[in-house]
Amino acid sequence: MTNIIFNTIKDAYQLVKGAKIKGKHQEEIFELGAYDPIKRGYNVYPFEDGVKFDDFKVIISENELMNNYLIERVNVKESVAEVAILPEREEKLRKAV
Repeated sequence: MTNIIFNTIKDAYQLVKGAKIKGKHQEEIFELGAYDPIKRGYNVYPFEDGVKFDDFKVIISENELMNNYLIERVNVKESVAEVAILPEREEKLRKAV
């Protein structure tokens, strides 16, 4: 997984489920899971050779992620508005046209 480019985390909106992260001073790569509001942190799973290991997870706070971890760089080609149209809104948009 050496072809992944990592950048600093500048905003909490970058912390999305499925993103690959790694420590600033470590080589191990993790996959970011869902936010757990009860434990006030993100589930983080080990990730190696394209496989996420679900049998083990760590809870890491948002503050720790932003200060001590890097996140994979992702190029976005579609706007969020185009991707996030809900099925019921799509039906209403079709009827309006």
